[in-house]
Amino acid sequence: MTNIYYVETDATHNGSFVFDIPNGHDCWLLVITKTPAFFWVNGEIKEYPAHSAILFQPHQKIYYRACAETYINNWLRFESNEPYITETMLPRGIPFSLEDPDYCHKLFQLLVTEHSFNKDFKESSIDYLLRILFNKLLESYFQTEISPQYYNLINLRTEIYTNPGDNWTIPKMSESVHLSPGYLQTLYKNTFGISCMDDVIISRIRLAKEYLRHGSYTIAEVAFRCGYNNVEHFCRQFKQKTGYTPGRFRNHAANSYSEKESIL
Repeated sequence: MTNIYYVETDATHNGSFVFDIPNGHDCWLLVITKTPAFFWVNGEIKEYPAHSAILFQPHQKIYYRACAETYINNWLRFESNEPYITETMLPRGIPFSLEDPDYCHKLFQLLVTEHSFNKDFKESSIDYLLRILFNKLLESYFQTEISPQYYNLINLRTEIYTNPGDNWTIPKMSESVHLSPGYLQTLYKNTFGISCMDDVIISRIRLAKEYLRHGSYTIAEVAFRCGYNNVEHFCRQFKQKTGYTPGRFRNHAANSYSEKESIL
């Protein structure tokens, strides 16, 4: 069971802000910074960049302070006997960089909402959100390296998969992340193991398969909705990636669905 005492997003303080609890809280404290900050770690004060997360266990010394004119963070004070928290592999009292700070921020916002209202499934909703949050923290902690450009790249990749039908080009993508086209392509491939244009194609084909399985659009309409101005190019690329033409894929999906229906 987990009980949240307080959760806050975008807590903003001036440059004189200091949080100093020598003997720690009687409960857990999770802090995620949105600006750089100083933390007391292993007996000394160290500066850590924005988008750092730090987990303090009960009765652990807590000290952090602003290192600029403004300090902003999300924070969560809670008690729990859940093993995914009490036995987590996350370090205690040592900041680490977040892989996807926007995602974690949205989880914090949802936690604020669930904590603020007494809904019927409040307890289980909070538990699910915390489990996801701690999964994301673990993914970040075991990420080998997060480069200064990583956050721009993850936002770009999210935008590609959210809007695959947009007119994605290398110049457009490089401009959005303020990198040269050549450097973007190298950095993207090194970061995600796939080129940015291949990622665009995969996201478009995935959307096209969904339309073909469950939509009533014509092949031309599917092509247009997935970002293709040329139907022949779409058909050629779809077959290259799936082994089927769009028409054959639709027929195969429809036949498979009919067989399942007859079994049921």
